[in-house]
Amino acid sequence: MADSQDLAAKIAELPKAELHLHLEGSITPATVSLLGERRGVVILPESAAARYQYTDFAGFLDAFKWATGYLKTPEDYSLIAHRLADDLVRQNIIYAEVTVSVGVMLRYNQNVEVNFNALAEVADRYRENGLRIMWIFDATRQFGADAAMKVAVLAAKFQKRGVLAFGIGGDELSVPTVNFRAVYEFARSQGLHLLIHAGEIGGPEVVRESLELLGVERIGHGIAAMRDPVLAERLATLRIPLEICPTSNLRTGALARQIGKPKAELADHPLRDFVERGIIVVLSTDDPAMFGTDLMTEYSNASSLGLSESQLTRMAEASFSHSFLPPEEKRPLLEQFRAGARKLGLL
Repeated sequence: MADSQDLAAKIAELPKAELHLHLEGSITPATVSLLGERRGVVILPESAAARYQYTDFAGFLDAFKWATGYLKTPEDYSLIAHRLADDLVRQNIIYAEVTVSVGVMLRYNQNVEVNFNALAEVADRYRENGLRIMWIFDATRQFGADAAMKVAVLAAKFQKRGVLAFGIGGDELSVPTVNFRAVYEFARSQGLHLLIHAGEIGGPEVVRESLELLGVERIGHGIAAMRDPVLAERLATLRIPLEICPTSNLRTGALARQIGKPKAELADHPLRDFVERGIIVVLSTDDPAMFGTDLMTEYSNASSLGLSESQLTRMAEASFSHSFLPPEEKRPLLEQFRAGARKLGLL
């Protein structure tokens, strides 16, 4: 285990990337309060913070639905994108693939093009200051395959504005994986990268189905692989990265569900086992404001689980090397990361 104080200083200075990060999950209580004010609703920040306290996945989904219900206009999306970007800069994150809940926008009958143009303008502005943001369009599983296809069509439409990938989040137990096969085939045909939330609250079979039926390139969470050594070995062999978000897994009750206990502790998390099995892990926050975390905290958690400094460095590098950027665009970011790591004595 790395010395915690020394590690924190090094990680703070290290150029970092994050690949599993929901835009709407970055809405802080203070921002919810401001969004409410725009709607003529008084929401005290402490009241919003209380809504972010939950013990299971259903409670988290309710809070997510509540917070996103105050997103109505392009100006609202611009606000939350600016605040997220500021927080990424604070953490010395130089590259992020940010997931946007386009399925929710469509559910609310919003103009996705206008909203996304506001987001893309924020990304353009911050790129001038050293932060590269790319986008993942996310469908909501419980809304069904037809709704997901509409999201995939929009993702394909906006690739030239920075959309790299199509994915599905939400309740993975709500709709069978096979129902989305045609959606993923369409997204693949359009040149989009593919990912999905699987094995978060669902079992190992959902991860296997995502690989076999959908052909995904990364798995959001995937912690159910801890229950299936054969699946874990397959993930390592295929070099399919798991986007691991330890605090999220604790706060939603997902880890407790996987281990069959009423409550889980950080020590129960399979992160270290995954790394030692040779599975590629990229460390992320998922919904940082809703879980009270940031990427610095997640690296501290990984260290607490016994990962060495060199293992943490390789994990940080994986977030660049397994991003969905084309190789020629990925290379300068990797060089920037490696230069920073060498300067800190990590490489």
